[in-house]
Amino acid sequence: MSKDVFTPADILLPQGVAPEIWSVIACDQFSSERDYWQRVNEKVNGAPSTLNMIIPEAYLEGIDEEKEIKRICAAMDDYAQRGLLCKIDNSFVYAERTQPDGRVRRGLVGAVDLEEYDFSGGDAAILASEGTVLERLPARIRIRRAARFELPHIMTFIDDIESTVIEPLAEKSGKLPLLYDFDLMEGGGHIRGLRVAGSEADGVMAAMRALHEKNRTLMVMGDGNHSLAAAKVYWDEIKQSLSETERENHPARRALLEVNNVYDPAITFEAIHRVIFGVEPIGFVSELEKAMPQGTDYHLRWVTRAQSGVIGIAAKCIGDLLTAMQSFIDGYIQHTGCSIDYIHGEDTAKSLAGGEGCLGLILPAMDKSELFATVACRGVFPRKSFSVGHARDKRYYLECRGIIVDS
Repeated sequence: MSKDVFTPADILLPQGVAPEIWSVIACDQFSSERDYWQRVNEKVNGAPSTLNMIIPEAYLEGIDEEKEIKRICAAMDDYAQRGLLCKIDNSFVYAERTQPDGRVRRGLVGAVDLEEYDFSGGDAAILASEGTVLERLPARIRIRRAARFELPHIMTFIDDIESTVIEPLAEKSGKLPLLYDFDLMEGGGHIRGLRVAGSEADGVMAAMRALHEKNRTLMVMGDGNHSLAAAKVYWDEIKQSLSETERENHPARRALLEVNNVYDPAITFEAIHRVIFGVEPIGFVSELEKAMPQGTDYHLRWVTRAQSGVIGIAAKCIGDLLTAMQSFIDGYIQHTGCSIDYIHGEDTAKSLAGGEGCLGLILPAMDKSELFATVACRGVFPRKSFSVGHARDKRYYLECRGIIVDS
């Protein structure tokens, strides 16, 4: 392969601030639990924090988007002017995330070339794993268009069964410079980051090239598909007015994210459950049973305040189950006017399903060995098909990177 898909970056890290206050969980988590975000807001209490540079999805309805984007940009400008971000030149960050269950997930933070990414199901080095909801992109694009920095909660997977890219860094971790080491708020576990530069970074890139030679699809999206898609659309928009040299070097051509080996023992795929609101539950279940192919390959559980049950479904793979189910749900919502939320965590889904006129669909989890094979075979999964771990396992915002050309 002639070009490197994944490279070191000039990474910005906070200095002189409390890291446990600076770092907050991805904006798309706890989207139906405003009390979580209220606790986060109380912890931050006006201090420098990535909370001030995002819009939690729990608050998307009814906000003044233009006002919120101005607030985000003002916080970014303030942090830059105050010198709160220290640049780590031309580096990867090897990150060890101790999850709430005690397992350690190993990842590598760096930049991907957006020219090598396709979220529409085409042939590219980086592919989406789930369907992209185009309606969710414009707000993200407007934020990126105005922002000085990007903050990644994006995670991608590599199919590295021989553990050639990330795992060797764990063996060298005692010799790598420490960048951060602290507990994450709200029960998120612990995070430790080490700098990977110079010959160590060269070794990572060589291993990535070798993996790319072996696998045409080098990476498949895990989390943050819409954020990366927004970055891609924005780059395609601005590159039209750039020269070839400017295109090659413009910071917006690349996007910061974390790469993980799909075979990392700490990585599990969790189902994203559905909760339907404003519905007549038993009528919904009856129609769903008629629409789904009957069988015993997979079991879809449903739950309401007073009842629960199981629907047996025939499907060649879990992607086929999810496609059929989501197609039915979309049509039902359009016909009846009920609404849906996508919930990380079975307990949360069951709790929400206990409300009046609510129903929860508890989905089976996907075996992670199915990911690359399914994407290669049938293309993207339907939106919100799976999640990497539980909600509190998600990536917290921490590293930043400049995406504008310095004047």
